[in-house]
Amino acid sequence: MKIEDAAQLTQSYYCLDCGVCTGSCPVSRVLPSFSPRLIVEKALLGLGDELLRDSELWSCLTCSRCFERCPSSINFPEFMRLLREEATKLGTQPIYSHHGMLQTIMELQTQGINQKKSEWAKEAGKVAKKGDTFFFVGCMPYFQVIFRDIGVDSLSVSKNIIKILNGAGIKPVVSDDEHCCGHDMLWNGQVELFKKLAAHNLEVIRKSGAKRVVFNCPEGYYTFKHNYTEHCGDLGFEVIHFYDLVGQMLEEGSLTVENGAGSLTYHDPCRLGRMAKIYDGPRDILRRIAADQFLEMERNRENAVCCGTSGWANCSSGSKQIQVERLLEAKATGAQTLVTACPKCQIHLNCALNNLELDFKIKDLTSVLAEAIK
Repeated sequence: MKIEDAAQLTQSYYCLDCGVCTGSCPVSRVLPSFSPRLIVEKALLGLGDELLRDSELWSCLTCSRCFERCPSSINFPEFMRLLREEATKLGTQPIYSHHGMLQTIMELQTQGINQKKSEWAKEAGKVAKKGDTFFFVGCMPYFQVIFRDIGVDSLSVSKNIIKILNGAGIKPVVSDDEHCCGHDMLWNGQVELFKKLAAHNLEVIRKSGAKRVVFNCPEGYYTFKHNYTEHCGDLGFEVIHFYDLVGQMLEEGSLTVENGAGSLTYHDPCRLGRMAKIYDGPRDILRRIAADQFLEMERNRENAVCCGTSGWANCSSGSKQIQVERLLEAKATGAQTLVTACPKCQIHLNCALNNLELDFKIKDLTSVLAEAIK
């Protein structure tokens, strides 16, 4: 795809050169050399080769804060994704975090490996091989191994989901054959690998007979709901986020919670908030649990700040500065606990918290919910 085509597809030709994108960008504030406006300008001036070889191409968090505020509705995150796709063809790559371990795991899953990653599910509750509801676990078992040393128990979240679903009379399908959703491959320019992962996952889910697929990870949810549909057409099943399902359970009375979780504040994940427009569901749950002790951060909902890094790539000193400032903002609310709704947000913010002296906890919303269930 030509740069001009990418600009046309994402309406970048309508750029007003107002600078709202750069002024809204959390990366531009900590790394002045990065500018969304300048990237669009280079594309429109025909500086494609320079642009595709620029390391700054991978600094973007694709958090969509610029898109949310753009007066011309230019989809800058999608524009960056298309540029990265072309840059990858030229051999340009980001600087991968954790020695590229996560990317290696994702690539291995496209090569027909046999995984044994669901034994924990049988310990958590009742699961099935076939059924109406498929629980897409995603990369949580791998996160458990890699990030447990920073105090993140990823699998406890997945276990709690199974327990909650069981409590509502749902016996979800959990499969060893499920692979990574491909989110990071897609956003880091590896489109062919993404397509392989998508095709495999769709085959596994369809064979299970599932009529709906439940996600806890915002990236998995968004990828299936938007990118799988874009690349694969009609999926043949409903895509639902776990918190939407919980909301239904609370309204029906099949799930009840107790007030008394202490003071809480909430961090909006980019994919769940700005990109999927799910703001109210998590807050409704937290208000039932914490009532008037649910305290909003100054920057929330569509104005919330990203957790600082994306796609396990280009984690820099700027990323850490964004994370530390977000934690201090959460602490300033007076809340005892920062609640996240994304496994990556929890990992990234915990990583920063481990280097700070803050009397503060970070918990996943599912864990907070599980503790409050009657």
